[in-house]
Amino acid sequence: MKKLSYEGASAASACEVISVIILSTLLIISVLFSAVSFTSSAVRSEFRYPVVALQTKLPDHDHAVISTHFNFTVSSPQKHTVVDQVEQGLARARASIRSARNLSTVVATTDLIYRNPRAFYRSYLEMERRLKVYVYEEGELPIVHDGPCKDIYTTEGRFIQEIEQGKQSKFRTRDPNLAHLFFMPFSVTWMVKYLYTPYSYNLTPLRDFVSDYIRVISTKHPFWNKTQGADHFMLSCHDWGPHASKGNPLLYNTSIRVLCNANSSEGFNPQKDVSLPEIHLYDGNIPAKLLTPPPPSPRQYLAFFAGGNHGPIRPILLNHFKNRDPTLPIYEYLPKSLDYYTFMLTSKFCLCPSGHEVASPRIVEAIYAECVPVILSKNYVLPFSDVLRWEAFSLEVPVSDIPRLKKVLSEVPEEKYLKLKQGLRQVRKHFLLNSPAKRFDVFHMVLHSVWLRRINVRVDQDA
Repeated sequence: MKKLSYEGASAASACEVISVIILSTLLIISVLFSAVSFTSSAVRSEFRYPVVALQTKLPDHDHAVISTHFNFTVSSPQKHTVVDQVEQGLARARASIRSARNLSTVVATTDLIYRNPRAFYRSYLEMERRLKVYVYEEGELPIVHDGPCKDIYTTEGRFIQEIEQGKQSKFRTRDPNLAHLFFMPFSVTWMVKYLYTPYSYNLTPLRDFVSDYIRVISTKHPFWNKTQGADHFMLSCHDWGPHASKGNPLLYNTSIRVLCNANSSEGFNPQKDVSLPEIHLYDGNIPAKLLTPPPPSPRQYLAFFAGGNHGPIRPILLNHFKNRDPTLPIYEYLPKSLDYYTFMLTSKFCLCPSGHEVASPRIVEAIYAECVPVILSKNYVLPFSDVLRWEAFSLEVPVSDIPRLKKVLSEVPEEKYLKLKQGLRQVRKHFLLNSPAKRFDVFHMVLHSVWLRRINVRVDQDA
């Protein structure tokens, strides 16, 4: 019995020793954890990161602006929302583009068509790396998810087709929470075809359709209301695209509108809207004659134009030059025995006067034919002018100078003319409609213009 008592006492002593050791260890761990927790808390209270917020500022300019705030404190670095991560990515893209914009390196001759080639290339790469577009699935054919892929409104249908079905769907995301932009894939051209009563000049059905469409997506999803539409965009090459967009005040004033009818005197706002090239492809393909322009050689004609007598500018041109000078073949109606593209390919300059609306498919046709475009327009915001130096591959002549147009064109120095031709060869790739789309072509350039407005960064030299 004594032996058992002795062993029991020894066991009790051993347990006491173990308890002391455990308590000491816990005390040390507790002290260390408190120190780490204090340090982590101090670091967390100092941790700040940039958050980009979309804001609508209507009183000053009646358009959306994107402002950056750098004073948001994160309570827990590990708990970033998806939206935070998306906006941080855009903030990094902005910083990268601005850094490239300010570099002072030698510019190659091939880069002279760009306002700032370094900033453009960096922005384009950032777009390829980051941009995600959510395409709303609401709406039914034929007015939504489809559009014309040939004739004068080709770019409208081809863009919708490419972003919805093309191989470049790498830009498309099925998760709207990951999206930087939201695309509304309705076709104004098809609205006109299926909803408009010919010769009624009543555009109410178009505006009503747009109003109903936005009501549906804003009721079903939270994204329109979050930004009042500032990160949403529509695209239309029809002349009535701007009128259709009036179906919703926020779409007209705040959203990004990609329009062929880019008339700054009729509500087009280049700070938020995008000018879309008008490309007339009769059968959906670039005419074979324009695929490979002839080698450099003296061109037979000084300048060429053929087109209807409508709008405020064309009557001036036709009154002064129609059928008056063999070096300036100017036609209202081109005789069937003559070929339109042959004239373009054999003329130094191609005249591009506005008609009823400011845009003209002749500009892109002239680029294809390496015939220097002569812009005769008022209040027309040229496509991609936030990136391209149009003066490097075209001439812009004031409407008031049309009566002396032959003298103006004849006095262009040969050296300047050859540089303009060189610029045309370099810029051509940006106006090509490829199927499937290719890097730097018109699909990507349109998307890049929308991207620039989303991140609110200018890439020109002096910005």
